[in-house]
Amino acid sequence: MSRAQLTRTGILRMALGGGGAADPLLPGEGGDGRRAPFLLRALRIALVVCLYWFTSIAMVFLNKYLLDSPSLRLDAPIFVTFFQCALTAALCLGLSLGAACGPPCPGLPALRLDPKVSRSVLPLSAVFIGMVTSNNLCLKYVGVAFYNVGRSLTTVFNVLLSYLLLKQTTSLYALLACGVIIGGFWLGVDQEGAEGTLSWTGIFFGILASLCVSLNAIYTKKVLPVVDGSIWRLTFYNNVNACVLFFPLMMLLGEFRTLYHFDKLGNPSFWGMMTLGGVFGFAIGYVTGLQIKFTSPLTHNVSGTAKACAQTVLAVIYFEETKSFLWWTSNLMVLGGSFAYTWVKGLEMRKVQEDPTVKSSERNETGV
Repeated sequence: MSRAQLTRTGILRMALGGGGAADPLLPGEGGDGRRAPFLLRALRIALVVCLYWFTSIAMVFLNKYLLDSPSLRLDAPIFVTFFQCALTAALCLGLSLGAACGPPCPGLPALRLDPKVSRSVLPLSAVFIGMVTSNNLCLKYVGVAFYNVGRSLTTVFNVLLSYLLLKQTTSLYALLACGVIIGGFWLGVDQEGAEGTLSWTGIFFGILASLCVSLNAIYTKKVLPVVDGSIWRLTFYNNVNACVLFFPLMMLLGEFRTLYHFDKLGNPSFWGMMTLGGVFGFAIGYVTGLQIKFTSPLTHNVSGTAKACAQTVLAVIYFEETKSFLWWTSNLMVLGGSFAYTWVKGLEMRKVQEDPTVKSSERNETGV
């Protein structure tokens, strides 16, 4: 999950799984009640999965170029993140204005900046800033091939925070899957050190990103009622707040001075890449929603795990890297542990849903 996987995946999963209003940007299933032919449905699912893979992988490689390209030499990661947040807010506003001018679309509310709502969303925005910034900083200091392992502890923090903050327990099999993820993470760190490519700064931001992704899901659930359950309104306020809060950070870190001396500031290709990165960052939330809608949350997680594997292989090939057997083992442990955790939770949720004697509170606990 780069910024993406980080920014809106948890929100969309809750929105699509929570029984709320349908997302107006996602196509309907058809009003005649008839199921589409199997071949057509399979083709549609394949196209949606391919779109998700392409958008997610392309966004990671684009962000790596913007954050750490030797040819670009732009040492301003906060500015890159600020620009992407500003573009996301502008796209949300543009979609809202377009819906207002066209046919009525109740799921796309008219967006206007309410200072009272903005202040209520501020705690989530602080976590959101930590999430997108630490993800981008992790990507800046580690290679794309190691990026998935570097920020692989999100599942572990989900379990830990669910117990500490929500008093929700986790099954033994799910805990064993988390143990495999932790083992793969430490083996990966060890192998990066053995190859001389370890960045403790990148590891620190990877762990921080994992923590912030977990916190973001918890705070999102608390803040959604403030924006009437609207994912688009929450995305708009989150990114507007982030843009305001990024300004003092850029001043404190001297990024305005860096931009003043940046020799490609007037280069149209640079701004084209910046805009493309921002568009991909915005689009990942939409294609994630599409994949969940046409498959299921469980299949989405499995697809995300497979995508991470493909992304790692592509990065090793593209950057012409040579990795040891144990390095690949660490990746397989992280991917295998993530897949096992997803599978176990899916089975637990299915068992709870099929048992009519289980209380609703227990259903919520199992679904964490």
